[in-house]
Amino acid sequence: MHATNVHPIDTAATMRHDWRASEVEALFALPFNDLLFRAHCVHREHFDPNAVQLSTLLNIKTGGCPEDCAYCPQSARFDTDVEASAVLDVDAVLQSARAAKAAGATRFCMGAAWRSPKDRDLDKVVPLIEAVRDLGMESCVTLGMLNAAQAQRLKDAGLDYYNHNLDTSPDFYGDIISTRTYQDRLDTLQNVRDADINVCCGGIVGLGESVRDRSELLRTLATMPTHPESVPINLLVRVEGTPLADTAPVHPIDFVRTIAVARILMPASHVRLSAGRTGMTDELQALCFFAGANSIFYGEQLLTTANPEVLADQALFERLGISAAPAHHA
Repeated sequence: MHATNVHPIDTAATMRHDWRASEVEALFALPFNDLLFRAHCVHREHFDPNAVQLSTLLNIKTGGCPEDCAYCPQSARFDTDVEASAVLDVDAVLQSARAAKAAGATRFCMGAAWRSPKDRDLDKVVPLIEAVRDLGMESCVTLGMLNAAQAQRLKDAGLDYYNHNLDTSPDFYGDIISTRTYQDRLDTLQNVRDADINVCCGGIVGLGESVRDRSELLRTLATMPTHPESVPINLLVRVEGTPLADTAPVHPIDFVRTIAVARILMPASHVRLSAGRTGMTDELQALCFFAGANSIFYGEQLLTTANPEVLADQALFERLGISAAPAHHA
């Protein structure tokens, strides 16, 4: 029997921080139905299986980034159609945040294409965080690398979540990015955690990585002293002009496996279907929700790529009997 090596499913057994590489790789290798069953049982242990948290993402400062992340159309090094822009003002952000809230989103996420913000950059971001919080929404920003003082300043402004993805495994990382190290990313995450801000950290599937790389990305997250509260799993959006534009697509079943393993390793974290949903069928998304995904980016636009229309998501939720999870402030 394949399933004899699977541990009994209970809260104590699943909330772990000491996963071994062989254990995580064994999860990826399980028969698909066994993996889904285990992930769904863990999911039900910690969450309402028919509720999904809705976040909306706004690009508050576009393009011109000096980094060379091979997937990113906002890099100044690649010839894409993205035009560089300055930080949006409070009125523009509030307009988007109000629309997101009216559509049902409970968290408003703001992204800026910086390698690492200068202190004067934060002068422009802090009022945006405060404005979003005043609407009664959770706030999240992704601004690049932070030092400890900057993280504390964002905490003082009332920031709920900070997003900083690891993208892939430590071993494969150098094939994708050369302008900052894996340790740089881990240091930022530690600064965020030390400032008592919730951590939003995940990665990208479809960079050309191996299953072992996916395993090691998730194991890196799951062996942190505190699991990230939010784990976005992105499916690569192949953008013309970037080095990964012609990368082979990931099989949908392999993507669902990644969601399921993330759920098993980090039982109490929100696992978010992030970039790439426009290329997913309703059936694939339904499998992801069954496997433990319980958060999505909601709204027609992500940072520079398209996202499903709100009405399409609402229709899918109605078909699946899924409702929007209520807001929960940290």
